[in-house]
Amino acid sequence: MSGNRGCFFNSVVFLIIVFIPLLGHIIETVMVLQDDHSPLGMVFWLLLIWLIPFIGPLLYLLFGQKRTRVYFGQPSYARAQYQQYR
Repeated sequence: MSGNRGCFFNSVVFLIIVFIPLLGHIIETVMVLQDDHSPLGMVFWLLLIWLIPFIGPLLYLLFGQKRTRVYFGQPSYARAQYQQYR
């Protein structure tokens, strides 16, 4: 699942974070656990998400995800085609 996250998924998660914070924190926790962060980085992101409401989850969506997986405004099939020809 983590390889298919894109702009639409991030937008939906952001709306959930704003309107239903507890559910948003749980979803983001699952996202952090699925990403390949170092153990220290994982603990850092989890603390940031749970201790700083609204700002922590937003920072993870903007900066915490791996750049090779998330491209804003680019559909996931375009990345797959690009990687195929690479």
